[in-house]
Amino acid sequence: MSRLYFSIIACGCLMVAATSSCESLENSSYLHQTDATAHDHIMLVEESPPTFGYERLRALSRYYPDLGEFIKKVGKPGYYAETSNSGSRYLILYYPESREAFACRSALASSHAVEFSGPYPITKNELAILHRLQIGAEEDLNPE
Repeated sequence: MSRLYFSIIACGCLMVAATSSCESLENSSYLHQTDATAHDHIMLVEESPPTFGYERLRALSRYYPDLGEFIKKVGKPGYYAETSNSGSRYLILYYPESREAFACRSALASSHAVEFSGPYPITKNELAILHRLQIGAEEDLNPE
């Protein structure tokens, strides 16, 4: 009986490990497949309906757990910009309501660690660009 009990527990542990590995692999695959689309772009982050920026930021938050914790603490940004250089990923998280932005940088492409700096004030010019992006997104979501 104890051997059967041990086998059941071992199978359960293996299934949990396999499921979490698949989710991690699926997330990494999604990030890799969408890197070119996100590179050097400012993206709207809307949950309903979910925008590309929202889905991508969710995936990045799973890949970089500190980013997920930051967003839980500070809140979901209205927009974010993404680029990469020399093996590091750079994000700018825009919070137009408070007119602030935060910078986020990954240590290396192979690392899940990130560093944050800010808040930085959003300039009038940046705010105008974000506003135009919002208008464009609304037109795309509600064609007449």
